[in-house]
Amino acid sequence: MAVAAAGVVALATLTAGCKVETVGAAEPTAAPTRSSAGPTSARPTDDAEPGGGARGGPRRSTHSRTPSARPSPQPSTLMSVGDRSKRVRELQARLRQIGHFDRSPTGYYGTVTVASVQSFQGKRGLSRTGRTDTVTWERLLAMTREPTAEELDPPAPTPKAAKPDARCVKGRVLCISKNSRTLSWMIDGKVVSSMDVRFGSQYTPTRDGTFSVYWKSRHHVSTLYDSPMPYAMFFSGGQAVHYSSDFAARGYNGASHGCVNVRDEGKIASLYAQVRNGDKVVVY
Repeated sequence: MAVAAAGVVALATLTAGCKVETVGAAEPTAAPTRSSAGPTSARPTDDAEPGGGARGGPRRSTHSRTPSARPSPQPSTLMSVGDRSKRVRELQARLRQIGHFDRSPTGYYGTVTVASVQSFQGKRGLSRTGRTDTVTWERLLAMTREPTAEELDPPAPTPKAAKPDARCVKGRVLCISKNSRTLSWMIDGKVVSSMDVRFGSQYTPTRDGTFSVYWKSRHHVSTLYDSPMPYAMFFSGGQAVHYSSDFAARGYNGASHGCVNVRDEGKIASLYAQVRNGDKVVVY
């Protein structure tokens, strides 16, 4: 329990018109007609008060109203940064068809997708907002075809795992090689599954050594970087094995802040379901 508490503490330290009125000119009314014999019977004029009493002087002015010009409706935003959905995956696949997205679709609307949408919008003379509004989406639909299943979810290449370290051949082990950039899930010396991984930069390196999984957090969000860490399996302080949408989108052009990133969400989801607290982690 003390180790778990220490890990959580370490994680805490690591881990946004007026309506125009046209007033008509007052129309003078005729004064009441009087005969030489005296006043005629009083008849209400057009500007008589509602009670029937006549009123002298000019008639009440009439107001004609000219409808004000209404601003053109703004296009609705359909997708924007931070969204995660099948439609975002379709957006990325369609952008890829016409050369505006050079990665495999991830379904996550991150900075790479924002830049791709801005590129598309700029080419078509649209506002470079980076958001996918109704105008941008309709223009994209008109220029592209329905993505195939393979375009939406290309099969990930099978990584070539390194020869396992001697510490990995017994028990249940997450065997992680920095040389081959692979993670092998092993049980009693047999490789159950392998996946590509990414590590920390030289400023935030992933620690080498033998550890154990002390905490699992399915929907974890880093408290330090305010970034999602799905399927997180913590093994050393705030360092964890977890899915990274950034790794899925940018590949090895980026780096983690010390964690072991996995870019195949299906594989790490399966791994997360199998790994237990206490399982060994070897990073070498």
